[in-house]
Amino acid sequence: MQRYTTPAIVLHWLVAILIVATFALGLTMVDIPGLTPTKLKYFSWHKWLGVTVLGLACLRLIWRKTQGAPPYPDSMQPWQQRAAHALHILLYILIFAVPISGYFYSLAAGVPVSYLGIIPLPVLIAPNPDLKPILKLLHYTLNMIMLGAVSVHVLAALKHHFINRDGVLKRMLP
Repeated sequence: MQRYTTPAIVLHWLVAILIVATFALGLTMVDIPGLTPTKLKYFSWHKWLGVTVLGLACLRLIWRKTQGAPPYPDSMQPWQQRAAHALHILLYILIFAVPISGYFYSLAAGVPVSYLGIIPLPVLIAPNPDLKPILKLLHYTLNMIMLGAVSVHVLAALKHHFINRDGVLKRMLP
């Protein structure tokens, strides 16, 4: 069974951990009532993590396009291979779309984004109170779709490991 390359494995797990952290932080910060210093700090950290995920996703996509992925095991049915491929495409789309939607939501809310509080990101749209709720809903919806897609991805990997015992999960383990 062929494995993913070490850089692909590192990028996969780093992005996965950061997505979980960003998601958990997002859920935590929106439950804090009012506009407190803690809530503002969490919003900043959430944005920094999102920008980091976006940057690593770019590296990951470049690596994937240049290095490819190991083939699925012969034991996987063609429909399973197509489903796995479609899910990977969806995950890549979401890994980009979620932080980009959050970025535009911040801009529409009139809150410029700076990475680590040091590097200002370009302001691509002006504050827009009409667009703000639409982008907020889009960001939330994309996150919920990501939660579902990641859950299916994890469950499928566990099924392959514990039921099929076909080595699919081992290809991505460090």
